[in-house]
Amino acid sequence: MRVRLFAVLREIVGRPEIDVELPEGAVGEDLFRALAADYPRFSDFRGSLRLAVNEEYAPWDAPLRAGDVAAFIPPVSGGSGGAVETSLPFIEVTGEPLSAERYQKLVVAPDCGAVALFIGVVREFTGGKRTVYLKYEAYSEMAKKEMEGIAREIGERWPQARVAMGHRVGELAVGEASVIVAVATPHRRAAFEAAQFAIDTLKERVPIWKKEVWEDGESWVGIQA
Repeated sequence: MRVRLFAVLREIVGRPEIDVELPEGAVGEDLFRALAADYPRFSDFRGSLRLAVNEEYAPWDAPLRAGDVAAFIPPVSGGSGGAVETSLPFIEVTGEPLSAERYQKLVVAPDCGAVALFIGVVREFTGGKRTVYLKYEAYSEMAKKEMEGIAREIGERWPQARVAMGHRVGELAVGEASVIVAVATPHRRAAFEAAQFAIDTLKERVPIWKKEVWEDGESWVGIQA
């Protein structure tokens, strides 16, 4: 299929159009991953792009067919603000690694003097047991809706807050980030408070489950155990 490229994406590839071969049943996300494999800098812009298929905006899980013309649309010139611009709140549940730098860039803005960033990482020892890796599983659609609800509550309690939240799923090694919450506000107290509210509420409400895999066994953590 044909892929059209604009602005920074065109500069990365060095031409305005390329042809990409995909397996039958591929969707927009598969196309993006194929391009990111050939052009690693694409991954830096995943949070700020929109997909278009045959000149119409489409969801990332839109099916792609032979003869389609796809495009990844960077933020248009009417946008304002920082180095990476996307609609906020930004929410994702993903199997891809989480980048703290990316989340900070998503929320930073000229009128915000504070950014609070929480990063949950996989630790090696829990209760005397050595963790080999963790496996996270999510009811992704519902998880995103619940996280969006948390972001709305933050907006009601801290009206000027800019929020981005993401949770990783799949197998994670020790030291990898499992969850990131970024909140930008005009002043530091609100940023701290909103970020803590976000992670505490996420842990209580969002349908994401964790399995700990040790050297001598494994177990789901929480009520499902």
